[in-house]
Amino acid sequence: MTAAITVVRPGPQTTVQDWPGRVGYWKVGVPPSGPMDDLSFRLANLAAGNPETAAGLEATLAGPALRFEEPAVVAVTGAPVRVTVDGRAVPQWMPITVEAGQILDIGPVGSIGMRVYLAVAGGIGAEDYLGSRSTFTMGHFGGHGGRALAEGDALTVGPTPTGRARRILGDEVPALTNTWNLAVTIGPHTAPEFFTDEDMADILGTDYEVHFNSDRTGVRLIGPQPRWARADGGEAGLHPSNIHDNAYSVGALDFTGDTPILLGPDGPSLGGFVCPVTVVSAQRWKLGQLKPGDTVRFVAVRADETASPAHVGTARRATMPDVLSAGRDEDNGILARSQTADGATTVTYRRSGDDNILVEYGDMTLDLALRARVHALAERIEADRPRGLADLTPGIRSLQVKADPDVWNQRAMLDWLRECESQLPPAQDLVVPSRTVELPLSWDDPATREAIERYMLGVRDDAPWCPWNIEFIRRMNGLDSVDNVYRTVFDADYLVLGLGDVYLGAPVAVPLDPRHRLVTTKYNPARTWTPENAVGIGGAYLCIYGMEGPGGYQFVGRTTQVWNHRHPLPAPGFDPDHPWLLRFFDRIRWYPVDADELLDMRADVAAGRGNSTRITEGTFSLSEHQAFLDANAADIAATRASMEAARDEERRRWSESGEFAAKALA
Repeated sequence: MTAAITVVRPGPQTTVQDWPGRVGYWKVGVPPSGPMDDLSFRLANLAAGNPETAAGLEATLAGPALRFEEPAVVAVTGAPVRVTVDGRAVPQWMPITVEAGQILDIGPVGSIGMRVYLAVAGGIGAEDYLGSRSTFTMGHFGGHGGRALAEGDALTVGPTPTGRARRILGDEVPALTNTWNLAVTIGPHTAPEFFTDEDMADILGTDYEVHFNSDRTGVRLIGPQPRWARADGGEAGLHPSNIHDNAYSVGALDFTGDTPILLGPDGPSLGGFVCPVTVVSAQRWKLGQLKPGDTVRFVAVRADETASPAHVGTARRATMPDVLSAGRDEDNGILARSQTADGATTVTYRRSGDDNILVEYGDMTLDLALRARVHALAERIEADRPRGLADLTPGIRSLQVKADPDVWNQRAMLDWLRECESQLPPAQDLVVPSRTVELPLSWDDPATREAIERYMLGVRDDAPWCPWNIEFIRRMNGLDSVDNVYRTVFDADYLVLGLGDVYLGAPVAVPLDPRHRLVTTKYNPARTWTPENAVGIGGAYLCIYGMEGPGGYQFVGRTTQVWNHRHPLPAPGFDPDHPWLLRFFDRIRWYPVDADELLDMRADVAAGRGNSTRITEGTFSLSEHQAFLDANAADIAATRASMEAARDEERRRWSESGEFAAKALA
């Protein structure tokens, strides 16, 4: 393919996207990306004569100016903008012919809408990465070099076969507004377990304001602070929003502390915060057009009465700004509850939008037997791979099952999942491959110190975990010195229970020996910047950040890469078939290095050389682990009791200082 388009002016954030994006990698922390307003994007493709899946451009706030080196048919949709060809105004929502040498100029959005879409007949050419050409800028892959367009970039027109270009009809054009209604289903985490009834009334009765600090990862909202139905998150953290990490749905309303955020197509796949409602799949296009200052009201609907996300015409119900609801599901987001075959464990099936079921095991405690049950269920589902299944994403004590609601509706999915669950063997029989992965750790690394300093300068300087996270960890766990924190971290074997906790194969892991389980709470509000491969603890879990971005875990240091950015080129320790380093049930073990050594090791991994990662094959047996716990039960109980007493004291300090009430910041 030869260059057919030259970028004269890129606009503030113009990226290549395709639909439905990068599907099937949610379980390792790779978001789908794709157009944030999929409806306008797909209609642009239809107007240009393309299949809906063809790659096109998404522009935020203002569009690009592009010089076409060859004749082309294009279409511009999305937010209302002024579009010109060599200065001559042309309409949106219909095919436009651009001659060789002419410049197509897409202007800034006005008072309504946030994103504009451009389709070119044949599709924009871009390299396929993990099954999609969509750009994930935070991960530096997909699209045009993994980044937004820049002046002088040369784009190609792809080989996508074209059909008949056509005008988009008035009753197909989605309605944009500044006062949005969003159809939501109740769940997965609602009243009375996590929120009060008054909280849920607030969520469904408030006109939330869109915050300026919003992007493709999520739309931050301004609204009332929840009262909360519980005092804290227990082992998951001191804030009542904290839970043991589970999978999220795109469109979930995620309360990170007291801050509500609508998760977008570049958002995280796993996290430890509650989500009381979820935008239905057919209405998630609206997230792409929410503008700072707009208002959002959530309207609860029944999951089985939502429109189909497959449609782009009137059946999508997108031409009306209001959401008409005949009522909500009166089940508090819980589709069913049952017991495992041995009667020992409760199984809860939670609604997460109209396209996901979150299967949750047992009480809100950290229990490896529950994670074993999750693994067994995932293996059982994967063995059959029923038609309509899209993704399986395990959490600490849960499994999110995502499906195409047009192929496999939620009621049929629930019945099938309950039947699968009843057939599972006892969790104690679990024996799985479990490699020991030894990684370098630069303790209290300068990059993590810098992140804390940035937080204190730009977010808050009075947080209990400032100015030194390691001292906070010591205090939270009643240890005599920070040297004891060091020894505890380096003595532990961390079992990987989830991947993608903060993107790109980032592990969420827990020490096998409960005496090594240092428990902390997460930042509230979160950091705006975290260095790539920082290592932190949140709740009882350790995480390695897969890339730069926001974060909330308390830092202990930094390590080498857990994602091979060279893929498909090889890197030491990485499987050649995929770019993530770690696997479920791997055991992470640390060895100490200084900051300069780590920088050298990181440079080696980036260049595809070195041997900083040491891997030994092995297995993990739940019954053997249980025997270890039984043999050391008395000492484990004494150690855990001492740690819990320290956390009770920290809670008391927080209460006296007003941290719970006054510092629950939006």
